[in-house]
Amino acid sequence: MKIKKLNIIITLGFIAIIGILIAQLLWTRQAYNLEDQKFNQKVNIALMEVAEKLSGGKTSFTENPVQTIANDYYVVNINNEFHPVVLEHYLRTEFTRFQINTDYVYALYNCHSDKMMYGKYMSKNQEEPSDKVINFPKHKNLIYYFSIRFPDKTTYLISSLRFWYVLTAALIIILLVYVYSIYTIIQQKKFSELQRDFINNMTHEFKTPLSSILLASESLSKQEIVQENSKLQTYTSIIINQSYKLNSHIEKILNIAKNDSSGLSLKPQKIILLPFIQEIADTFRQKNENMTIDIAIESHLSVMADEFHFTNIIYNILDNSIKYCETNPVVKISSYKDSKGLYLKFKDNGMGIPSKNIPHIFEKFYRVPNKKNEEVNGFGLGLFYVKKVVQQHNWKISVENNADKGITIMLFFPF
Repeated sequence: MKIKKLNIIITLGFIAIIGILIAQLLWTRQAYNLEDQKFNQKVNIALMEVAEKLSGGKTSFTENPVQTIANDYYVVNINNEFHPVVLEHYLRTEFTRFQINTDYVYALYNCHSDKMMYGKYMSKNQEEPSDKVINFPKHKNLIYYFSIRFPDKTTYLISSLRFWYVLTAALIIILLVYVYSIYTIIQQKKFSELQRDFINNMTHEFKTPLSSILLASESLSKQEIVQENSKLQTYTSIIINQSYKLNSHIEKILNIAKNDSSGLSLKPQKIILLPFIQEIADTFRQKNENMTIDIAIESHLSVMADEFHFTNIIYNILDNSIKYCETNPVVKISSYKDSKGLYLKFKDNGMGIPSKNIPHIFEKFYRVPNKKNEEVNGFGLGLFYVKKVVQQHNWKISVENNADKGITIMLFFPF
């Protein structure tokens, strides 16, 4: 189901971005056409004004004296003799008035030679290019006329639409980033699935020989020759204890792999906090005679939680308090309530955590770098597992350093 949803989201995203890109290209094309029409209108009006001034108001035009021969080529009929200097003056004046700010070239028809006589290249940079050859075809039916050509009209129109082209380029970049992001997500998903499958296979392969070791070592510990020899008892107890510890690590890895793939299967039930935590604390006191656990929890407080996973949360917190303590471990467990919910605090006297490392302690495989890491075995999965269980219960967890020594872990259970 998740893969189908991801594919649907990817497909819809592609369709949306490609649709927007196509619409943007169509709008840009339409904007270019409108700008072209606007330019032609301004040129026509400006040239009509020039023709009117050159005729001196003596000639009345029965039809438009301006003819558009090509997209960038115009012919203006004057019906009267005119001087090139006067023409140039009027062209400058009218084009400036109508804000036609691009290069243009004009030429006049010479009836004596029956040819178009090149006038002048009018550049906005005031520099006449020497490498451009401008073609001015002759008009058959006119006598007193001039022609004008805009050699850089397309460049001028494109430059006036810079915003549209920048926007289109931005959309193309967004599309490329989207494609790259989707590719990265798919690759990460494949890597995550491969990693999860590897962990599942690895842990299952470990559990079979480990079960055999536990059975054999427990049977060995019951033999008379072992019970009569204190050294053999010590060795077998080490084997059994370390086997159980390894089994605990394997179960933890399996739970995390299962949580990554389909989530933990929770069976919430009402748990009275005081006797529940007291029982776990007694187990720790039996294993660690030097450990002190003070519990200050009201007897009637309860939470809705999965018993197995809630036990693992408290076990992990207390176990870390022992592992990362350089003296006799002391843990104070207390609770209080406010209008939002119930708070459960675990305050220890351990080594503490550097402030810069606190945001990372719930990450998978992360271990705070300190000298204890060489002595303490682990994979950096304990607090990651705790965080996942807390999130699935819709609780919250936070960690802060104490003012004197150690850290305080806070569990929040909203009402």
